[in-house]
Amino acid sequence: MVSAFDASRPADVRTPGDLPVEAWLVALAGLPHMGPARLLALSLLFEPRAAWAAVLERRILDQAELVERMGADPEAVARAWQQAATRTDVAGRWSAHAGVVVAGHRRSGYPSILSNDLEPPAVVFMLGDERVLDRPRVAVVGTRRCTRYGHELAQQVGNELAAAGVGVVSGLALGIDGAAHRGALEASGGGGAPPIAVVASGLDVVYPKRHRALWERVAETGLLLSESPLGVQPAAWRFPARNRIIAALADAVVVVESGERGGSMYTVDQALRRDLPVMAFPGPVRSPASAGTNKLIFEGAAIVRDSADILGGLGVVVPPGRPRTTPHVPDGEKGRVVRALGWEPTSLDELVVRSSVDLPRLSVVLAELEADGWVTRTGMWFERTSRPHRSGGVRRGAS
Repeated sequence: MVSAFDASRPADVRTPGDLPVEAWLVALAGLPHMGPARLLALSLLFEPRAAWAAVLERRILDQAELVERMGADPEAVARAWQQAATRTDVAGRWSAHAGVVVAGHRRSGYPSILSNDLEPPAVVFMLGDERVLDRPRVAVVGTRRCTRYGHELAQQVGNELAAAGVGVVSGLALGIDGAAHRGALEASGGGGAPPIAVVASGLDVVYPKRHRALWERVAETGLLLSESPLGVQPAAWRFPARNRIIAALADAVVVVESGERGGSMYTVDQALRRDLPVMAFPGPVRSPASAGTNKLIFEGAAIVRDSADILGGLGVVVPPGRPRTTPHVPDGEKGRVVRALGWEPTSLDELVVRSSVDLPRLSVVLAELEADGWVTRTGMWFERTSRPHRSGGVRRGAS
């Protein structure tokens, strides 16, 4: 692993004169109102230490290219930067990043896949093993409000892609992102490709909080990447910025479930800007969670049915003999009810009509199917699962 921090020298004896370039990038990235476009413009106009001096002296207002990116009131932005810079201990902020790989654009340790991107981060922060970026990579994205079907499908796809040696890229969000990464982690323990996560906060600010264990496992097994210094909290604008990096790191983008709007659709837009393949899983036409994926397919995105379709689209050869996971159902009356249930949440009344099983008997069968792990219930809605435990309960836990 490349480390940008010189651990051979005690952090407390560093002075501004002998700090590395990355230390100034860390300080610049931590200024208020410093978005990716502004930081990149600064780093292209000045060497990082010179950029810091220009901020302190407010000479940045002399640069028309930068002023164009400073919003409606460049004077106010320049003043906020100057005030924050005068209070910043550059050496102290740099010392705090010991153990984190910090790499400036087109400098040593910077991911080559991002170097020539349309909107490369001026600096990246990484925990884990950057060598995972040398593998084929697929972004698996989708809605936070996924159905049980979407959650299980994302986990299965993440597992099978990783088992085939493909790095799964996602954003560690709730829903589809987290499910894909959980599946990839299951495979990485058996020699599969480790996962790659791009987050919208500092690497020490876990978001969402319930994903702390998942966050730590990705950092230990694969790679955790951000363009924000340690301590930076997530903000609304940082998520679309994060999604452009997800697209930039991927060889293809796969959408499992998505509404017509949202972060995954922004990732698709960024993929199209980069001429990357976009693939989507079809879903029930009445399900809001599949409205976006179905629209993508209608507009020309490649339709995929399973991970084999994704791998084939990438030209990845799957080792022979690997078993494929296919949906299956129990026998007899239980099987009839599962098939009638389908893959979207269904009410009890609707299921009576579909299955032709009378209500009293259907209630008993559904209770047995739920106990065996074939069906899950949320309120008055029933949904089929695809990964029942052998012992009979459904694997639970938030993505």
